[in-house]
Amino acid sequence: MTAIPDLVDGINLILCIVIFLLGYLVYRKQERISAFLIGIAFGMFGLSHFSVLSGIAFPDVTFILLRICGYILVAAALWLLLSE
Repeated sequence: MTAIPDLVDGINLILCIVIFLLGYLVYRKQERISAFLIGIAFGMFGLSHFSVLSGIAFPDVTFILLRICGYILVAAALWLLLSE
């Protein structure tokens, strides 16, 4: 599979990297596990965008599982914030 440059996927990848790094930095500074979970989730979303941009052929189930796990992590982080 060849790489298909797509502006939307490129922007999404950059934003996912930024959110991943911010989640890590907030975790290091404030020790809030919810920020770390959100960062990991957006890292997973970023992996799917990267694979589309680079042309890496993953089975469809890989994309589905990456995104489902990402959404579960975001929901878990929000649940942690709600319960604090």
